[in-house]
Amino acid sequence: MFEKILIANRGEIALRVIRAAREMGIKSVAVHSTADSDAMHVRMADESVCIGPASSTESYLNKAAIISACEITGAQAVHPGYGFLSENASFAQALEDHDITFIGPSAEHIRIMGDKITAKETAKELGIPVVPGSEGGVADFETAIGVAEGIGFPVIIKATAGGGGRGMKVAKNAAELEVAFRTARSEAKAAFGNDEVYIEKYLQKPRHIEIQVFGDGKGNAVHLGERDCSLQRRHQKVFEEAPGPAITPALRDRIGMICANAMKKIRYIGAGTVEFLYEDGEFYFIEMNTRLQVEHPVTEAIFGVDLVREQIRVAAGLGMSFTQDDLQINGHSIEVRINAERLPNFSPCPGRVRTFHAPGGLGVRMDSALYGGYSIPPYYDSLIGKLIVHGRDRPEALARLRRALGELIVDGVDTTVPLFHALLAEPDIQNGEYNIHWLERWLAEQFG
Repeated sequence: MFEKILIANRGEIALRVIRAAREMGIKSVAVHSTADSDAMHVRMADESVCIGPASSTESYLNKAAIISACEITGAQAVHPGYGFLSENASFAQALEDHDITFIGPSAEHIRIMGDKITAKETAKELGIPVVPGSEGGVADFETAIGVAEGIGFPVIIKATAGGGGRGMKVAKNAAELEVAFRTARSEAKAAFGNDEVYIEKYLQKPRHIEIQVFGDGKGNAVHLGERDCSLQRRHQKVFEEAPGPAITPALRDRIGMICANAMKKIRYIGAGTVEFLYEDGEFYFIEMNTRLQVEHPVTEAIFGVDLVREQIRVAAGLGMSFTQDDLQINGHSIEVRINAERLPNFSPCPGRVRTFHAPGGLGVRMDSALYGGYSIPPYYDSLIGKLIVHGRDRPEALARLRRALGELIVDGVDTTVPLFHALLAEPDIQNGEYNIHWLERWLAEQFG
């Protein structure tokens, strides 16, 4: 087992890893920018190293600085958290070249799944169901119209190197396709430096279902059920729950084992998430995230496992501490993402937190790096906390979430807490009857 690991991240996920490491008797090293010198992850870690100025490009994305921090502190492994360098194949390879363990999948698997077209082709080869669409990148409009007419409108154009909804456009007919194709390529070029796009069938009312998988790199792999992440704004998840309200045990077992078997075939190591659109009893692969997800706590809650601890174990060569037969669902869990944003426009709201009080009680978990007097910097993502609840069933989890939201105090900055109070009053949310378009429509009705 490692004696010391470095966390190449910040905020609540850095704290999450530090806590798991401490329980395992492993020392932790926090890296930080000059803007984060008084951040909670810096205070909680055993050691800390400043790796650059406020800009993430010069700090949290600075591979050389992070590797230097490892060498200075003697850290034997790096946990990347999520975001930043967590899915950067060249970073994983650079660590390996310096005899530092990357707590995550191989550089090869990150590379394969990081390219949307290659990922889709790999999924098909592994027996994972995919959305009908182009066989690869689409270079010109003539090819695009041919693909669209072949699979039928509406279609969605996506950036090959995309993420977060950028370079993604929907077209309902040929006229719309011409504009969407040109716009998607332009956005992709600006956001990712790569204008290659591909085309898929656009499903009308799907749910976003993701399967948590875990492998030991030696040919053993399991699935830990699904999470429903359908409540999204601009392709960004805001509310996640497990198990999914629309998924039966038979469906869960079928798609879960397809994913687990696929991970066995490629000898995947660590945590991963296979993401699907689900409609009318069918699953369609959209992408795989080769990292820990923001919403991993809901899976931890219903299975009673520590996914970060497992990541560290398999990276150290110890293998998983459970098998598929050990994994039994217990109850229901929901997570809401608390952002420092001002409604109704969701504009970022950095600033000084005068008072912070986390909710507590049975079945309540608050993952946050806030504290009273902390100044939220304007340079990074606006996520300031994740409120996770667990109950014996979905109604109990909803009641617990409502109560916990009422206890949460973040004074000094605006947050998205009022959004969740409003959502919990909606019958569709109470009944679990929503899809990936529901929240956007609801917001338009509420705020215009």
